[in-house]
Amino acid sequence: MSAKAISEQTGKEFLYKYICTSSAIQNRFKYARVTPVTDWARLTQDHPWLLKLLDQNHFLMLLSFNLSYQLIKRRGKLGLVGINLTLDQVKVWLKQHLGQETTIANAKGILKNFLIEPFVPHKQEEEFYVCIYAAREGDYVLFHHEGGVDVGDVDAKAQKLLVAVDEKLSESDVKKYLLQYAPANKKDILASFICGLFNLYEDLYFTYLEINPLVVTNDGVYILDLAAKIDATADYICKVKWGDVEFPPPFGREAYPEEAYIADLDAKSGASLKLTILNPKGRIWTMVAGGGASVVYSDTICDLGGVNELANYGEYSGAPSEQQTYDYAKTILSLMTREKHPEGKILIIGGSIANFTNVAATFKGIVRAIKDYQGPLKEHEVRIFVRRGGPNYQEGLRVMGEVGKTTGIPIHVFGTETHMTAIVGMALGHRPIPNQPPAAAHTANFLLNASGSPSTPAPSRTASFSESKPDDIAPAKKAKPTAPLGKSSIGNDC
Repeated sequence: MSAKAISEQTGKEFLYKYICTSSAIQNRFKYARVTPVTDWARLTQDHPWLLKLLDQNHFLMLLSFNLSYQLIKRRGKLGLVGINLTLDQVKVWLKQHLGQETTIANAKGILKNFLIEPFVPHKQEEEFYVCIYAAREGDYVLFHHEGGVDVGDVDAKAQKLLVAVDEKLSESDVKKYLLQYAPANKKDILASFICGLFNLYEDLYFTYLEINPLVVTNDGVYILDLAAKIDATADYICKVKWGDVEFPPPFGREAYPEEAYIADLDAKSGASLKLTILNPKGRIWTMVAGGGASVVYSDTICDLGGVNELANYGEYSGAPSEQQTYDYAKTILSLMTREKHPEGKILIIGGSIANFTNVAATFKGIVRAIKDYQGPLKEHEVRIFVRRGGPNYQEGLRVMGEVGKTTGIPIHVFGTETHMTAIVGMALGHRPIPNQPPAAAHTANFLLNASGSPSTPAPSRTASFSESKPDDIAPAKKAKPTAPLGKSSIGNDC
């Protein structure tokens, strides 16, 4: 499962299109998206209900849905919801908020998207809370008879019902287990809506679906605020209904064309190629083989005080070809050589011991990219740390070491005799870097039988050039005083 957040607009569109319920759902498809480039004349043309509502002296509700991408709640308390406004008042309100930077917790971002919807006059007792989310044992349905911005701790307050895998939700179960405290005259409407919502949740492979408040009046049901995630791996099943669904970046992080480029390569390949840019100005970049290894390396970098300088997260795995690895590597090298850093930059090319990936082939793709970018890499004072194992890893390490010598780029190469996260400690100055061995003692010699002849190195792994005697150890660079070394099992391995 790959649970990804969708925008509030997308979630409401799915609900309005595909929910099956006897409850009368009001204001279907009555929402208009506003961005910094919105043409208001075109907007009212595309959404004639805007002018119709104003002619009838009805008013508008306007809310930011940037924040619903990251499932950040309490937008009303943050002052990001405008209520009971005319269209002219909406325009004035947007001038104060649209395109402005705001901070939510530790995330800073620009407000770029707002939704305009009809304002729904209602009473507090007509607001309800409903949520469905996936768990290992099935799907939980939560309901609380007092919804709205002050709903509080719903996990503690709400009625909860587990629908086990392959089981169905019935209206009788909803009434029995969830609607004990709901108004008697609204139980039938609520039961039908919740069952329809659950069926929609299953059919469209949602993993999280929350409506707060859900407003039920004498006229019908209104969906005022919605947050949702869907299982992105179900795209091949739900393509017809989803369409080209958009997975926007979380609040505080921009979408980059390089991420889209790698995602396109990934979609066209049997291998796995992933890239997320966290901080384009960061000095620590990673090119890690394997999804599990990528987590370990990122955790270790953060554990050793590099969290604010970690520039990217991603991985390549599943036996990518030399060309695919070249395309992946050149994308990362292009990104990391756009802005200089006063302390230079670090590239960690790491991985555990591969099962079937040809390390030599993938490293040849990386080597091609390094040769293509050798000028910018030198200009930006990039140091590269490599650790890898697996089929043909000796040849891969050999060509990686050779490109360091021919280009003059500092490349420190290590094999399976070195702990996989040790290179992080070396790169960040927390442990010494073993000196490079003489040119003849490269790891490709491990491919030869050890016969005891002078020209063949000893068969022990300790003969690798990433190990050396204590007298040959280079001193570690002094760690930044602002990055204290944390105590953890991962950090101690470094």
